[in-house]
Amino acid sequence: MAEQSKKWILMVTAQTPTNIAVIKYWGKRDENLILAINDSISVTLDPAHLCTTTTVAVSPSFQQDRMWLNKKEISLDGARYQNCLREIRARANDYEDEKKGIKISKNDWQNLHVHIDSYNNFPTAAGLASSAAGFACLVFSLAKLMNVQEDNGRLSAIARQGSGSACRSLFGGFVKWVMGKEEDGSDSIAVPLVDEKHWDELVIIIAVVSSRQKETSSTSGMRETVVTSALIEHRAKEVVPKRIIQMEEAIKNRDFPTFAQLTCSDSNQFHAVCMDTSPPIFYMNDTSHRVISCVEKWNRAEGTPQVAYTFDAGPNAVLIARNRKAAALMLQRLLFHFPPNSDTDLDSYVIGDKSILKDAGIQDLNDVEALPPPPEIKDKVPAQKCKGEISYFICTRPGRGPVLLPDESQALLCLETGLPK
Repeated sequence: MAEQSKKWILMVTAQTPTNIAVIKYWGKRDENLILAINDSISVTLDPAHLCTTTTVAVSPSFQQDRMWLNKKEISLDGARYQNCLREIRARANDYEDEKKGIKISKNDWQNLHVHIDSYNNFPTAAGLASSAAGFACLVFSLAKLMNVQEDNGRLSAIARQGSGSACRSLFGGFVKWVMGKEEDGSDSIAVPLVDEKHWDELVIIIAVVSSRQKETSSTSGMRETVVTSALIEHRAKEVVPKRIIQMEEAIKNRDFPTFAQLTCSDSNQFHAVCMDTSPPIFYMNDTSHRVISCVEKWNRAEGTPQVAYTFDAGPNAVLIARNRKAAALMLQRLLFHFPPNSDTDLDSYVIGDKSILKDAGIQDLNDVEALPPPPEIKDKVPAQKCKGEISYFICTRPGRGPVLLPDESQALLCLETGLPK
């Protein structure tokens, strides 16, 4: 490589989805390697609506490793970034592009610096698993850049060292993070359960209650829970192992009533464990509780679950509807209870898969204002409207795993300079 010109830049762009756990991961047995105290199961979300796009570039002209996140330069000094970079570089292989005159030997990668530009198309650090998509995309794109030959299962063990939940974003559909038993974390990996086509009638509506950064990060929250909660050990050892078996079965059989019961119960218990922490951690707020009430009343009125709810470490509600019809009826209820502010247009209030709006018979704000109270609301109880409490809704579905974006126009870095466009 020493003979080559310093002008060349090698670049890769990838897109990786986020995921939402239906059986939650909370608590670590090893802080540095990020090894969980229990298995977890998640659903990967359609990257068309929630994803991270990352461009990674390498060049002998780069003076140091640099990274930009959502247009701002950030430090790569943190242990999590360094762990991922070190692990990928250790697995790098020879690379050659005769047309461009680029030849990189396995050992050269240790001395070459990288530039990384990453962008989330959804709020960062607001409880929508942005770090999961971010670290999964970082590891996946770097592995492609450095010609790493390991499969996504092995890569998941590296992504896990950036953010625990990131290991699950390396696959589409429903994914299980096996906690593992080895001290070095070699068996703590993600495994796909079923792909996104297996249960493709599911529709997911996310109510973004607040896109602000949360007060207690997941990392510090978990640490405090493990040290101070009396419930966490019981959850990890007694409750979750049984739920994992039941959830795998429900997913395999597309058994929505069981899936919904497990998803809601596990979300509620996760937040109960947070409240059992000292001092207590409150990720949900009054709006979150009102969304739960709305779902529970409708499910009870129907006699069988139509929608499951789950909340990660934040106030945003992730609602999983059994089919498009249930999703449309759920969206009607949500818009009745949580209409947009008068200065908000419907087009920016409901984003993602807007065809659900059409299924709900809603074309404009006049249709929202004309929505009748849901039949499960009894006459004696006045229907409560909470205008402006929801920032916006994202309509989506289960989605695929990470992919490369071959079109150079989609790159976030400039091919000539290696700097953000």
